[in-house]
Formats: sequence, C-alpha cells, structure tokens
Amino acid sequence: MKQYLITDPKYYSDNQELFRKNLKRILGKNNIDIACFRDKTATNFEELATIFVNICKEYNISNILINGDYNLAKKLGATGVHLTSKQFDEIKDAKALDLYVVISCHNFSDIEKAQESYVNAITFSPIFATPNKGEPKGVNVLKQAINLYEDLDIIALGGIVDEEHLKQIQRTNAYGFASIRYFI
Repeated sequence: MKQYLITDPKYYSDNQELFRKNLKRILGKNNIDIACFRDKTATNFEELATIFVNICKEYNISNILINGDYNLAKKLGATGVHLTSKQFDEIKDAKALDLYVVISCHNFSDIEKAQESYVNAITFSPIFATPNKGEPKGVNVLKQAINLYEDLDIIALGGIVDEEHLKQIQRTNAYGFASIRYFI
C-alpha cells in the first residue's frame, strides 16, 4: 500500500530553514512513496515548494506533487499535481504537461468524473473524522468505492492518524493512504 505524505504549515512551518529541517526529519523516519506540498497560507509558497521538490528528490520519492498548481509543478520539476475537487476542468491541462495527476474526490459522482478524465489516482475522503472536513465516509464506503472503480487507484484520506486506522485501510485493498498527521 502506497504511503502518501501531505504537508501542512501547522507542522512544517513557512520559515524556510524550519521547513527544510522538519521535512527532512519526517522523510527520514518514514517510507514515503508520494509526497505533496500543500500550504494555503504561505506568502513564500514557491520558495517552499522549491525546497520541497529538491528534498523529495534527495529522498528518492517516486511521485512529488504540488497541490493545485500544475504550472508550478511543471516549472519546479515535480512529477505531478494534486488537484482539488474544484479543479476537475483543469485535469486535461495538467495531463497535457505530462504530469502525474491526483484529484480529490468526496463522492461517487466525483470518482466517475475523475475516471472519465483519466487521472492517475484519486484521494477519497474523509474516511475517518478529521477537523472541518464533514461527516466521515467510513471504511465500508471506501471499500465500496474500491470495488466499484477497481481500475482506478484510490487513496484513502482523512483522519488517518494511527496504526489501527492503517490496518482498517489495508483491509480494503486501497491503493494507498494519504495523511498529514500520521507521519508527524
């Protein structure tokens, strides 16, 4: 099962040196397959994203993603982009840049749109309770999505913070799991 790390300024900082130090510490203690730079508040987003891409390359992360900005992802040499659920109309543009494309999905209608757009993978969320993300879907709905859309790589997201959550996700045969707090 793929392990997908997502950054958050609450845990990583927008100070470049602290960000670099925190990212290296976390990548050094986890076996990450996919990593996404996500920061909705930083005024130095591009500088932090550049540090992120370079450090992920040092750690041989397979898929290095930038959240939401496929042009920046291409410019910085990231391997892909993680689009939000409001960016379905931008999948084609991201794919045209030869990027690995992940999009956030929150219901089966979203998953169908993602599948029709030939994304590389989706995140499906929230699986467990997580702050400000609405009612959790639960593991049974995740499993149902995986069974219905078996040709799509589905990554569980939302509230995955411990080994018990991980065991439940593993039983669904999800392609992977994504988390901010699990890796901290």
